[in-house]
Amino acid sequence: MTGPRPLRADARRNRQRLLEAATAAFAAEGLSVPLDEIARRAAVGPGTLYRHFPTKEALFDAVLRERFQRLADEAQALRGAADPATALLDFIGRLVEEAAPKRDLVDALASGGIELSAALAGTAAQLRSEIGDLLVRAQRTGAIRDDVTTADLMALIRGILFALRPGSAGPTDPHRAVAVLCDGLRSAP
Repeated sequence: MTGPRPLRADARRNRQRLLEAATAAFAAEGLSVPLDEIARRAAVGPGTLYRHFPTKEALFDAVLRERFQRLADEAQALRGAADPATALLDFIGRLVEEAAPKRDLVDALASGGIELSAALAGTAAQLRSEIGDLLVRAQRTGAIRDDVTTADLMALIRGILFALRPGSAGPTDPHRAVAVLCDGLRSAP
């Protein structure tokens, strides 16, 4: 049994251009951007878009999967950090900084209403696992509270991201929100 045939070079380039255009469009406008507009921005026809991504959900899934994988890889690279607490707190700051200006990522991370594909759910689980590993390593140093679980930390991050969504109660400074979260995670002296 053989797997799917590899894409031709031009098809790979078109797929990459579609992903880049969709990444920018979804980040700026959320899920409301029409697929034909994404195809136009990628300088390909709608048929090319639909060959690669038959639905908006499939395209959105591919964009988020790439982002989540990159974040998981970044977290994994921090496993060997000399100061695990600083690594964890810096990663939380980068995660929020990455998500804050991107409506789609905030929506995906903050909302329970978005259905995740099996592949995206797996990548999101990998990201949570890597964050959990950073948390445990930081807790072992005594610098981070030992009563915080990965689920607690993810809920706190989702709360910050929810507050950053367009149309939330008022403007929230993401740096201040992260600073408050990080202060709350630190162990009492």
